[in-house]
Amino acid sequence: MSETTDWKQKYRDSLLEIEAEEKSWREVEQLLRRLIGRLCAAGLGQDSDLDEELTTLAAANRRNADAAELDRLATSLTTAVVAVDGVSRMTRAAEPSSSIASFAAQSGRFATGAAVAALLERLKSGAPSVSAVQTLLQELAIAQTDAALAAVVQGAADMIHARGELLVRERLQAAALLSDVTQRLEEMAGYLTESNSASRSHFDDTESLNDTVMSHVRELTDEISEATELSLLQSSVSARLESVAQQVSDFRAREQTRLVEYNGRAEHMRARIADLERETQELHSKLDLEKHVARLDPLTGVANRKSFEERFALEITRRGQGGAPLAMLLWDIDSFKLINDSYGHRAGDRVLQSVAACFAAALRATDFVARIGGEEFAVLLSGLTPAEALHVANQVRTAVEGLRFHFRGTPVRVTVSCGITELKQGDASEQAFDRADGALYRAKNGGKNLCVAA
Repeated sequence: MSETTDWKQKYRDSLLEIEAEEKSWREVEQLLRRLIGRLCAAGLGQDSDLDEELTTLAAANRRNADAAELDRLATSLTTAVVAVDGVSRMTRAAEPSSSIASFAAQSGRFATGAAVAALLERLKSGAPSVSAVQTLLQELAIAQTDAALAAVVQGAADMIHARGELLVRERLQAAALLSDVTQRLEEMAGYLTESNSASRSHFDDTESLNDTVMSHVRELTDEISEATELSLLQSSVSARLESVAQQVSDFRAREQTRLVEYNGRAEHMRARIADLERETQELHSKLDLEKHVARLDPLTGVANRKSFEERFALEITRRGQGGAPLAMLLWDIDSFKLINDSYGHRAGDRVLQSVAACFAAALRATDFVARIGGEEFAVLLSGLTPAEALHVANQVRTAVEGLRFHFRGTPVRVTVSCGITELKQGDASEQAFDRADGALYRAKNGGKNLCVAA
C-alpha cells in the first residue's frame, strides 16, 4: 500500500509539473495575443482595406479565436499588406513625405521585431524542436516588410498552440492514470471490508455455537440432577447430544462455505495484487524514463537547461557543506550562425550533435554537460582547481577542433570557445554565468578557439 501511495504521489507531482508548464505556455500565448493586438493598432490608418483586415484580426484575437481562423485571417492580411506595399512603392516618388512614413514604419517594425525576438528566445527552452525556433529567428532577422513579420508571428503562434495542445493531452493522460489508481485502491479497500465482515461473521457464529452448547450442557446438568429413572435420563442425554451434534455440523458447514468464499476472494485479490505490482513497476519505469527524457535536450541527447539548473543548485549546496572544488565551463560554438546560413539548419544540427558527443566522450563520468540554449553548452567539473579546469577545457577544445565535418563535399572547420569560473559557496547561477560569460567574451575577442578563465 505504501509503494502504491508513493507511486500515486509521483504522478500527482508529475501532474502539478504539467499544470505549471501549461500555465507558463498560456502566459506566453497571452503575451503573443497582446502583441498581435498592438500590431493591429499600430498598422491602422494606412489603407482602408488594410484597416478592415486589421480590425477583423484584432476582433478575432480578442475572443481567443483558434489557430485555423487566425491562419485564414493571416493569409488574408498578408494579401492586403502586399497590395499596400505595391501601392506605396508606386507612389513613393510622388510623395516627398513618404520617406518620413517609411522611416516610421521601419521603426515600428524594428520595435515589433525586437519584441518578437524576445518571445522566440523565451520559446527556446520549452520548444520540442529548437531548430524550428531558430528558423523563425533567422526569418525574423531578414524580415523587411509587415507581411514577413506577420508570417514570423503566425509561426510563433502556431508553435505555442501546438505546445498547449500537447500539455492538455499530457494532463488528461495523467488524470486518467490517477483515476485508474484510485479505482484499484477502492477495489482493495472493498476486499479488506469484505474480509473484515467475514471475520466478524465467523466470530459471531462461533459465539452463537458456544452459547448453544453451553445452554444444552446446563439444561442437561439440571435434568441429570432431577432425573429419577435411568431410562428417562438416557433419553434426555441422547436428545441433547443429538442437538449439540447437529449444531456443530451446521457450524462446520457454514465454516466450509465461508472458507471457500474467503479462498476465492483471496485468490482473486492475489491475482489483482500481482497485476497491480506488475503495472506499478511498468509505470515506475515509464515515469522514470519520462522524467529522464524531460531533462534531456532532444537534439543532442545531453542534459537540457532545466536539468543543468537542478544540478547546479545541488553542487552549490555540496560546495557550501565543505565539498570539493567546483568549476563551471561555458562553451559557445564559433561562427555557428555562418554554418547555418551557409549550409542550412540540418548541417547546424549535425554540428551540435557532434560537438555534444565530443564533450560527453572527453569528460569524466562524474562531470556534467548540458546544452543551455542555441549553440551554448555548460559543463560542471567537480574536484578540480581553476588551473586544472583550464587544462581540461583546452583538451576538450582540441578534441572538438580535431572533428572533421564535410558538407556538400566541402570541409568545414568547427571550433569552440570557453569561459571558465570557479563556483564559490553561496554562488547564484546569475553571478556564476556573468563571470563565465565575461571570460567567454574575452575568448571570442581574442580570436576564438580559446579557453579563458575568469
